[in-house]
Amino acid sequence: MIRSQVRGVGSALPRRVLTNAELSQMVDTSDEWIVQRTGIRQRHIASDDETTASLGEAAARAALANAGLTPADIDLIVLATSTPNNTFPATAVEIQNRLGMHHGFAFDLQAVCSGFVYAVSVADLHIRGGMAKRVLVIGAETFSRILDWSDRTTCVLFGDGAGAIVLEAVEMHGTGADTGILSSALRSDGAHKDKLYVDGGPSTTGTVGHLRMEGKEVFKHAVGMITDVVTSALAAGGATADDLDWFVPHQANLRIIDASAKKMGIAPSKVVATVSDHGNTSAASVPLALSVAVADGRIKKGDLVLLEAMGGGFTWGAVLLRW
Repeated sequence: MIRSQVRGVGSALPRRVLTNAELSQMVDTSDEWIVQRTGIRQRHIASDDETTASLGEAAARAALANAGLTPADIDLIVLATSTPNNTFPATAVEIQNRLGMHHGFAFDLQAVCSGFVYAVSVADLHIRGGMAKRVLVIGAETFSRILDWSDRTTCVLFGDGAGAIVLEAVEMHGTGADTGILSSALRSDGAHKDKLYVDGGPSTTGTVGHLRMEGKEVFKHAVGMITDVVTSALAAGGATADDLDWFVPHQANLRIIDASAKKMGIAPSKVVATVSDHGNTSAASVPLALSVAVADGRIKKGDLVLLEAMGGGFTWGAVLLRW
C-alpha cells in the first residue's frame, strides 16, 4: 500500500524575541506568574516585514532543503493557518508563488491550533488517493496580529512562527512496521466555540478582531479530548502508548502537556516540549517542535511518533507515524 513518508522538516521564527520580563513592563504580570501557569519563558513576535506568508515560505524552503528537493518536486501545498495574509486568496497560493511554483495546487486549511494535524491528515489522503506524490505541509501563524495586548490572560500565551514537512508517497507493506503515516483521528465540536474564538470576521463585524479565551474552560476539556484522539489513533495504528518513542503535542501550556502525557501513561522522557521557547504558535507549534526534535537528534529513522493538537472550535486530532 501507499504510505505518506516524511522526507524533510523545517522551521522559521521571527527575529524578535519577547521575554516574560519585557511583557511584565507592558501588562500586569510577571515571569514567575507566566512560568508557573504555562511553562512559557519567551516567544517570537513578527516584525512589520514578517508575515504568515514570509515565515511559511522560509519554513518550506528549510523543509525542502532538508529533504534534498526543490519546489519543482512538489505537487501540492497545504497551509494550516488562522492568520492568513489576506481574507483571500489563500496564503498557500502566495507561498506557492514565492517558491516559484506555477504547477500543482495549493490551499489553506483552518482548524486553529489543530490545523497542522488536520493538514497532515488531508495531505495523506491526497497522497493515498493518487492526487499528489509529494506534498508540502506547512503550519504558519502570526497570532501577535490578533492579540489584545492589554489582556494579560491571552497576550502572554501566544507567539509567531512556522514549521513545515515534506510528505512523499512510498510503497510499503501495509503493516505497523511501515515508515510513514500509520493512522489519524480528527474530531470537532462547535458547541464550544465561545470558549476560544476571535471576536471579528468579514461576515460579522467586517474587522479582524481579537482572540478571546476562557482559559479554565479550555483546560477543563483539553486533557479528555486529547486522550480521546490519541487512543483512537494508537488503536487504528495497532500500537499502544508503550510502543511510542516520541509524543509531540501541541505546545499550548506545559500543564496540559504534562497532564495529558501522565493520563495516557507516556513517560516524560518521551515528550517533546518547546513551549518555553516559542509559546503557543497555534498551527505552527507541532511542526516547530518536530523540527527541533529532529535537528537535535532525538527523533530518528524508525521511531514511532505521535502528533497531537487541540484548538478553538473545539477541534482536536492526532496522527501516528513512523519516522
